[in-house]
Amino acid sequence: MTKPRNFSYILIFALLLLKVIAFRVLIFDTRSVVHIIFVEFPMWAFALALLLLIVKKRVWLAVGIYNFIVSAIFFAVTLYIRYYSTIPSYYDLQQTTQSASVGHTIALLANPYDFLFFLDLVIVFMLAKRWEAPKRDALMKYSTIGIAAICLISTAYAFKQPIIDVSFFAKENGYIQSQLVQMYQRANETAHASSTELSAKELEELKGNEYVPVNAHETFGLAEGRHLFMIQVESLQNFTIGRTLDGQEITPNLNGLITESAYFSNVFQQIGAGTTSDAEWIANTGLYAEGMVPTVNSLNGKEAVSLSRILRDEGYGSATYHADDLGFWNRNVLYPVLGYEEVYSSEEIPDTEEVGYGPSDEVLFDFVLEKLPGQLKKNERFYSNIVTLTSHTPFVLPEEMNYLDLPDAYIDTYTGNYLQSIRYADEQIGNFISDLKKSGLYDESLIVVFGDHSGLHGSPVTEEDELLLEEFIGHPYTMKDRFTIPLVMAGGNLFEGHQMTRLGGQVDIMPTILALLGVDADTPLIGHNLFEYKKNLLGMRYYMPGGSFIQSEQLYKAAGARLPDIMYDMKTMDERAKNSATKKHKKNALEILKYSDSLLNPYIEK
Repeated sequence: MTKPRNFSYILIFALLLLKVIAFRVLIFDTRSVVHIIFVEFPMWAFALALLLLIVKKRVWLAVGIYNFIVSAIFFAVTLYIRYYSTIPSYYDLQQTTQSASVGHTIALLANPYDFLFFLDLVIVFMLAKRWEAPKRDALMKYSTIGIAAICLISTAYAFKQPIIDVSFFAKENGYIQSQLVQMYQRANETAHASSTELSAKELEELKGNEYVPVNAHETFGLAEGRHLFMIQVESLQNFTIGRTLDGQEITPNLNGLITESAYFSNVFQQIGAGTTSDAEWIANTGLYAEGMVPTVNSLNGKEAVSLSRILRDEGYGSATYHADDLGFWNRNVLYPVLGYEEVYSSEEIPDTEEVGYGPSDEVLFDFVLEKLPGQLKKNERFYSNIVTLTSHTPFVLPEEMNYLDLPDAYIDTYTGNYLQSIRYADEQIGNFISDLKKSGLYDESLIVVFGDHSGLHGSPVTEEDELLLEEFIGHPYTMKDRFTIPLVMAGGNLFEGHQMTRLGGQVDIMPTILALLGVDADTPLIGHNLFEYKKNLLGMRYYMPGGSFIQSEQLYKAAGARLPDIMYDMKTMDERAKNSATKKHKKNALEILKYSDSLLNPYIEK
């Protein structure tokens, strides 16, 4: 039986509209059908209408393919926002080829109802069996013109709006429009960024400090002439430090190290879409990451003013170690840009003990120790950058690597697995430090340990996990618990259990290291020496809505796609009223981010 062709045409678009409505309600909690019909739907409908005008044969097949692509996009966006709490952009299509983590966490993220996005494919298949395909007629031509007109108006309006937060922008202006505006701005951002310039004095004033020349800092040169070991620990969050579970320390070795170290307990992650690789970039350049796009995916190959290059001028050799494939996160591009003289990945590090994505941390640290004698023969001083991997989500380790005897409530939970993986990483760091002490290198070195980003976030953290975390931490799991990472600086006769609670970010790691080593680098850095300055102001991207900031007394989360803006007290994380300083801090934070972007811009491919 056949039906009027224009009726099948209308039904195809009705199915698409229902799918778009479901997407908007799920992602943005949008209830306004009028907004959906006139802002979000037209762009998706125009692409379909154009397709129907172009395709002459196998029309139902073309409709089915289009619907599958749209369903796949909606499905991917749904999973992505559950894990990262932000809307993905077209940049993130690159990201899926750079990181294996998303594929391994789909089982944790997906909900059976998500597959309803593909239900219309079944309906289209049934229609193709019984109905004639729509043909080009007056209805098709005039409706396409009408849809195109609506698209033109909504897109023109979107291009006039500033993007402070991508998710909020997509909610207000449509998902496709948000991608088009981002593409346009990215192609033209050279001119925008070049006009922003701040002196070191102006930068500190924006943070609330009085500028002090680096060579006048109290800790300047405290570790002068020492080797540098920087250990970036996968998914290490600060709330694990110093805590116990049934009398078992989660980080006994780091706890012991902290008694003879400078320990910063109020340092925040500042990564964007590039997660671990962004942390490497920030810690080794003192600049913010791009945010919505993994920085490593955009590098043009130009040599950056980096920690390894600055130290090379001071007589240091350098090497970086990561037991993963160099192709993940484009580290084959990142590492030459950062200027390491030696690069070791899963190709060189033995696969004698594979866990998760590569050789275990134990194998990694043993490999570093094996390489050190030869490096120290060639170089009077050496910088080793070590990036661990075993404590990567989903945090499942072989039984023999589990050091904790978990209570029954924690067994086979995301939280329990996470604590086990951090306990394993801590053990390997402890063994490495012990070996450095035995060799005498500990007294000749500055050792820096920090977390790259949070491990417990997104939909894998269930209500059960939240209850376990509240029990473990002693209060409900907050954004501060999620975003704070430990920063430990150690070395023989340098510090004596010095804990500092002043605010810091990952951009502050490189300036603090250089000051300790007695290096006054003639290069702009966004961060500052944490030993010197009491106040700070951190701009946040990606994992918090654009316009969010963290200041020494308050944490401001800007309005996002689903929730209004909110201010928290930094000490208690209780909600507090926005005050006269909020607008000023937001403006200053955006100015700092803009300045960082201008410094990053020369290294980004256009």
